[in-house]
Amino acid sequence: MKSIISILVLASILMMSCEKDFLEILPESTITIDLLLKTDKDFQDAVIGSYSEFMDVYNYFWQFGDLPGEDMRQAAPRVQDRVRVDNFAMDVNDGLLSNGWRDLYQVIERTNTLLAKCEKADASIVTNKDLYIGEAKFLRALAYFHLVRIFGDVPMITTPLTVQESLEKTRTSVDVIYNEVIIKDLQEAEAKLPATYAAANVGRATKGAAKALLGLVYLTRKDFVKAESKLQEVTTMGYSLLPNFNDLFNFDNEHHSEYIFDIEYIDGNVGLGSSFTRAFLVETQDVGTPFRNALRTLYNIQGPESGGGGTPTFEYIALFDPEDLRKYRTATTSIIDLDGNTVTIPVGAAVPAISQKFNTSIITDGKANWRVFRYADILLMLAEALNENGKTTEALTYLNQVRTRAGLAGYSGLTQADARDKIYLERRFELYLEGHRWFDLVRTGRALDVMQPYGMKPHMTV
Repeated sequence: MKSIISILVLASILMMSCEKDFLEILPESTITIDLLLKTDKDFQDAVIGSYSEFMDVYNYFWQFGDLPGEDMRQAAPRVQDRVRVDNFAMDVNDGLLSNGWRDLYQVIERTNTLLAKCEKADASIVTNKDLYIGEAKFLRALAYFHLVRIFGDVPMITTPLTVQESLEKTRTSVDVIYNEVIIKDLQEAEAKLPATYAAANVGRATKGAAKALLGLVYLTRKDFVKAESKLQEVTTMGYSLLPNFNDLFNFDNEHHSEYIFDIEYIDGNVGLGSSFTRAFLVETQDVGTPFRNALRTLYNIQGPESGGGGTPTFEYIALFDPEDLRKYRTATTSIIDLDGNTVTIPVGAAVPAISQKFNTSIITDGKANWRVFRYADILLMLAEALNENGKTTEALTYLNQVRTRAGLAGYSGLTQADARDKIYLERRFELYLEGHRWFDLVRTGRALDVMQPYGMKPHMTV
C-alpha cells in the first residue's frame, strides 16, 4: 500500500512537470470523470487517492481526539492554536476546524465520484468492482463518522454535486447520517471487503476494519447489543495481542497480529511522511544538556524540536501502576539513553514530560503510521459492551487480556459500575495519544463533568 501511494504521487509530479504543448489539460470546470475512470487500474488509483486524503486528516487528528482531554496538555505555549484547543478557546477562524471540515469533505467528494462511476461500471472490465465499492464506502463512512463526532449536524452528500448544488446544501441531523450513510455504508463494505490482502496491498481496508468501525459506531450510539455482536465477530478473525506492548512501536513492522487498520505514511522526503515525531518531542533548548543529548542520540535530532504536543500531565502519569509495562513508552518524565542511563527532564522545563509512542529517527517526514484500529481497542470496546449488557464476568475476561499484556493482575468479582470505571480507565492507559480520549468522554456522557474544571462550557459537545 505504501509503495502504491508513492508511485501515484511520483506519477502526479511527473504529469505536472510536463510541458504545456505535450499535455493539454482541460479547465477544471470541463473535466469529466468519464475521461479518468475507464479501466480497473483507473478505479484502483482513484481508491488509493481517497486513502491519501486521510494522510492529512490524521496528521492533526490527535488535536481533536486527544488534546481536549484531561490527560494531555499543549506544553509549548508558542504553538497558540494548540493552546486554544487545550483551553477550550477555539473560534471559527481556527485552522484545525477549517482543515478538518475541508479534508473530510474531500474524502467524501472523492468517494462519491468513485461510487457514482463504479456502481455503473462493466464488471468484465472493472474486475475488482465490488472491492472498490467496499473500500469507498468504508472510507466515506469513516469520514462522516469523524464529521458528526466533531461538528454534529453536517450536510449529507452522497452523490457528486456541482458547485451551485453544494452551496444549497443544508445540515442533516446526526441521526439521519448515522442511519442512512455510516451504518449502511459499513454494512455494505463489510460484505464486499476481503479479510486479508496480498503483501503489496496490505494497508487497505479489510472486512475486519469495517466490523471494527461498525462496532465503534454501535457503541457510540449506545446500541450495546449490536456492538457486542459485531465486536465478537472481530475476535474470531485471527487477530491477537502482541506479547510485548513495545513491539507496537516498531515502525519497521506495523502490520502484525494486532494491526487492523492504519493510515499509512511513507518516509523518504517525498512529502508523504507523518509529522508525529516532531509534534510530540520536546524542545531541546528547554530541557537541559543531559536530556537534550539523550534525545538527540535516540532520535537523531539536529535542531530545537519540537512543538511540545501530546504532553502527558503529571496527574495522568501518577495514575499508572509502577509495574505497568506501558508507562515508559506512553508517558514518562525520563528516558533511557543509548548507554542505558536514565535521564530525567529537569524540574521547571516548559515541557515536563513526554510520550514516546511515535518517536522515530525521521522527525518531519516519518514512516510511523496512525493506528485507527488495533486489537487491544477491540477487546476494550467488547468488554464495555458486554458490561453494559449485564455480562460483567465475561467482560472482565477481555479487559484482563489487555491488563495481562501490560504486566498487571486481572480483575475479578467487580460490580457492573466498578467494571465500567475500570474499563474506562484502562482505555486511558492503553490508548493514550491514539485519538480516543475526547470521543470516549463525549460518547459516555462524562465530558462536561470531567473537563469543566479545565474550561469546558456546556455547549461544547455534540
